[in-house]
Amino acid sequence: MSDEVLVEADGGVAVVTINRPRAKNAVNGAVARGIAAALDELDERRDVSAIVITGAGGTFCAGMDLKAFLGGDFPVVEGRGFGGITERSARKPMVAAVEGYALAGGFEIALSCDVIVASEEAKFGLPEPKRGLVAAAGGVMRLPRRIPYHVAMEIALTGDFYPTSRLYELGLVNRVTPAGEALAGALELARKIAANAPLALAATKRVVIESADWSQEEMFAKQSEITGPIFASKDAMEGAAAFAEKRAPNWSGE
Repeated sequence: MSDEVLVEADGGVAVVTINRPRAKNAVNGAVARGIAAALDELDERRDVSAIVITGAGGTFCAGMDLKAFLGGDFPVVEGRGFGGITERSARKPMVAAVEGYALAGGFEIALSCDVIVASEEAKFGLPEPKRGLVAAAGGVMRLPRRIPYHVAMEIALTGDFYPTSRLYELGLVNRVTPAGEALAGALELARKIAANAPLALAATKRVVIESADWSQEEMFAKQSEITGPIFASKDAMEGAAAFAEKRAPNWSGE
């Protein structure tokens, strides 16, 4: 990884940190490439079952680095999109740990995750229209699928900032922590997720995401294509054996 993106892994959970605190973790090309490389690597690591993404210095991410953008540095990675994540995130479950601001592309990075843990003092927003831009990294598409239409429209059209408390009320934020404890809260949740079977986690995430486009006639057949191999896996047998023997399972990822 680069200095702009730090990666640590322990106990089945990896933490990816956007490390540009002086720039409020604004995303430039180096950050986008760093996140993309981190997710590529972590998806292949058997010692990692869940991923937390956060920002250094008390801010999650203030969005695209507009100064870099003016200089021709467009922070998009082919196949993964803005920030190396918004068009395709990791196959493994991802938790956003939000302190400070998650604005514009920063909010869109959080929306690319499966779970959001935020400090009670965090603020979210899509201020792109205030800068003559559009939240085209998933913001204006994902938001109305996650919260009521008219509220999503208000957030997208005003460009105003909204507190964690409001987004928690709307069900967009999973857990709220005291200021400075979002990462700890995210790690607690990620470890709970990572205690489960890795193949089952990846398949579950895939079904939840892909099934949004399945018709009623095809949904169970398409689900079986993804889940069938899981029921035949070594981990499925281990899970059953551990339950019968009243012990913790030892997952192999096979």
